[in-house]
Amino acid sequence: MFRDYAPTPPKGWNSWDSFGASVTEAEVLGNAEVMAEKLKEFGWEYVVVDIQWYEPHADSCAYHPFAELNQDEYSRLLPAENRFPSAAGGRGFKPLADAVHGMGLKFGIHIMRGIPRQAVHNNTKIFGAQITAREIADANSICPWNTDMYGVDPSKQGAQAYYDSLLALYASWGVDFLKVDDIADSKLYGTHTGEIELIRKAIDGCGRPMVLSLSPGPAPIAFGTFFQRNANMWRLTDDLWDNWDQLHDMFGRCAKWSAFVGAGAWPDCDMLPLGHIGTRTAADGTEARMTRFTKDEQRSLMTLWSIFRSPLMFGGDLRNLDAWSQSLLTNPYLIDAHQDGRVAREVYRKDDLVIWVSESDARQYVACFNLSDEPVRLPEAAGEWLQSIGEEMHEVWGNRTVSVIDAQTAFIAPHGVALYVTR
Repeated sequence: MFRDYAPTPPKGWNSWDSFGASVTEAEVLGNAEVMAEKLKEFGWEYVVVDIQWYEPHADSCAYHPFAELNQDEYSRLLPAENRFPSAAGGRGFKPLADAVHGMGLKFGIHIMRGIPRQAVHNNTKIFGAQITAREIADANSICPWNTDMYGVDPSKQGAQAYYDSLLALYASWGVDFLKVDDIADSKLYGTHTGEIELIRKAIDGCGRPMVLSLSPGPAPIAFGTFFQRNANMWRLTDDLWDNWDQLHDMFGRCAKWSAFVGAGAWPDCDMLPLGHIGTRTAADGTEARMTRFTKDEQRSLMTLWSIFRSPLMFGGDLRNLDAWSQSLLTNPYLIDAHQDGRVAREVYRKDDLVIWVSESDARQYVACFNLSDEPVRLPEAAGEWLQSIGEEMHEVWGNRTVSVIDAQTAFIAPHGVALYVTR
């Protein structure tokens, strides 16, 4: 059963926040090496190559309209060899995946929904089928922000064969994680349930366990049970960057989606834009920066993502991993809540004060978030949740033992969080 592929929320690194569409093989390997050395023992395992790995001239976050893409004779995109030299000679991502696996990690890639426009225009073949790209394409089903693909019409003969051929190729490369884009958001063209089902069936038949992640969001909550039946992860938001307004918005989304959190099926708050990001999200490198989130905001982000049990995909360049970011990624309380927590839920929200609770076999958690721009104290109503832990508690971010009275009289910093756990 595909839910067994992700019994706990996946944790890894994704190239997008640092390198946009232009990551190279050397950069992927460099980040994988740091993950293996510093993070693997804490459960971080996926190394994911994001969008445009098949475009030779990608140079930033920008998508080049109608760019020439690297493709095989069967309408399947292949890694750009100038960026991924080990792919030369038709080897695809197998050498890179083998290198990642050799570090004890898992390998993932991003794809766009559909079939390449250039394959449709050239009417190239579909592997294992007596049909061509043009016969299965839906030229009216297009991505509003990327010109690479046409949608696939699920009703057409050969549609399943095309996706089967993709997943057979990815399985032969050793792919463990597949992020599919332009498929989950309903804002413009609807949630593409037909293509999701084609991909689900193709993964199930490819002979290799592969986590399926659907993007972008906001995924419609009306399709919650559908996503649970077909995917391991689905995005709740559009791309999340390092700004407070987006983080503030995630609290409402998490509260709505918490009932859908469960083994093998994880609502996804999107990546962690922490550490050193933006290395090449602009072609001239001007976006390179440390995250704009304050330390209090970073604690709030990591606490919410962990207690809600969102997948965790770090976006910073791990080759520049600083001690502060590393401490967030290896905090034992967050790891316990994230990997072993249960029944996480919002129990209080008034104005900009939010309280979440959760528990694991080891401890109970009460997370008190201040979303306002001023310091606040907890209301009297918070006492019952704090008392459920005991008269004395450990406050994680202050690293100190406190009483219930201490907790209710202390101030929580603007945009900050106090995380109380069993001693």
